[in-house]
Amino acid sequence: QLQLVESGGGLVQPGGSLRLSCAASQFTFVYHTIGWFRQAPGKEREGVSCISSEGDSTHYADSVKGRFTISRDNAKNTVYLQMSSLKPEDTAIYYCAAAPRITTVQGLCENGGAVDYWGQGTQVTVSS
Repeated sequence: QLQLVESGGGLVQPGGSLRLSCAASQFTFVYHTIGWFRQAPGKEREGVSCISSEGDSTHYADSVKGRFTISRDNAKNTVYLQMSSLKPEDTAIYYCAAAPRITTVQGLCENGGAVDYWGQGTQVTVSS
């Protein structure tokens, strides 16, 4: 069973940056499409950014385009989410999720379906 562990969350001022990491426990990580999702209190879960198994295809929510960058290092079984120009509305718990590699990045981010594994989440708080 694939285990996902997020890290890198914390408190940051508006305009600041954070880099989240999602580390996987097994080499089969390379066979999965990976997505970052977030959920703020009282709001529905939102697909933030997704990346294909080979890293050659990415998808971003409109709310984070130009500010967030997703990447992966399959040799390290890790996916990253570089977040810049952070806003208070980015405050949420951020989760990573793994879906079968056949899942498209858009399909994973926009539908959230076909997820096999979820991480436990990491809190991101943007506040002055």
